Amino acid sequence: MKRYRIATIPGDGIGAEVLVPATAAVDRIARHHGFAVEYDEFDWSCERYAHTGAMMPEDGLDRIRHHDAILLGAVGWPGVPDHVSLWGLLIPIRRAFRQYVNLRPITVLEGVPSPVTAARPSEVDFVVVRENSEGEYSADGGRYDRGTDDERAVQESVFTRTGVERVVSYAFDLAEQRGGRLTSATKSNGIVHTMPFWDELVAERAASHPGVAWDQEHIDALAAKIVLDPARFDVIVGSNLFGDILSDLAAAVAGGIGIAPSANLNPEREYPSMFEPVHGSAPDIAGMGLANPLGALWSASMMLDHLGEAEAGGQLLAAAREVLAEGAVRTGDLGGDASTDQFAAEVLRRLP
Repeated sequence: MKRYRIATIPGDGIGAEVLVPATAAVDRIARHHGFAVEYDEFDWSCERYAHTGAMMPEDGLDRIRHHDAILLGAVGWPGVPDHVSLWGLLIPIRRAFRQYVNLRPITVLEGVPSPVTAARPSEVDFVVVRENSEGEYSADGGRYDRGTDDERAVQESVFTRTGVERVVSYAFDLAEQRGGRLTSATKSNGIVHTMPFWDELVAERAASHPGVAWDQEHIDALAAKIVLDPARFDVIVGSNLFGDILSDLAAAVAGGIGIAPSANLNPEREYPSMFEPVHGSAPDIAGMGLANPLGALWSASMMLDHLGEAEAGGQLLAAAREVLAEGAVRTGDLGGDASTDQFAAEVLRRLP
């Protein structure tokens, strides 16, 4: 029997609440398909930081380096600055394991009304490919002349040819597999060094993908077009910051970030990839059983697909979509009154 070893990091807030149904669904579908999943849980979180001064131990990366994948709940808690939790856990994992692709599917699901009139089920189905390891999220720079009238903060973006080429190549390959359309997010009319560099490398990669129709849009105009005409898009590729903003905007267009999944991928599979819902730790509803587990279930489905168990991953997602389409059971963020456990139970009931 094929076995997969998964590192689970429940994290903070509702992270632990949504990972329980996600792993239960994976176990159920695994039994049906004849493979097994083993979990190693790690308590890396803001709570750990409050007690030890570190989000994870010094040898944390070595502890999970040889797992087949990482399944994360959510990270963040009041009292711990967001830059501390992010740079103490997620960014080290993403960079050490070369998870340079952040993949976020955006789909308007049957039974989930979009706040955008033009966003209809079966019409809106695209993917945001975000560069995940460099760009605007850099540690280069600093604060100078603190406490004086001349105080200033300098934040340097770092774009390398290797970093841009590999994520853009991934996006073009994905576009070839899908509808053959790609949109590149840029702002080269205002950001005069990094964005023209990005545009040039996109054009170079495009030349080796003649079957993909592509264009580029300035980030401000692109944000408006995603709201006004979301069905026109297939694959959108953007830098770390642009991809981050666009994917949350697009998730809201699809009905809310509570349902949105994501994957931090090392496409070469030299290191484990990490899968996580987008919704964050939601301290205001933590412990109340109100969290929507769909983002975690969908992320688990993406993990199975990445592991080579695409049929199992597809069945897991199909079960969740069926529950939403029927409309009787939905969590509060989608206008219903079902608890986390009630929604999860409906999904599990539909799994083989």
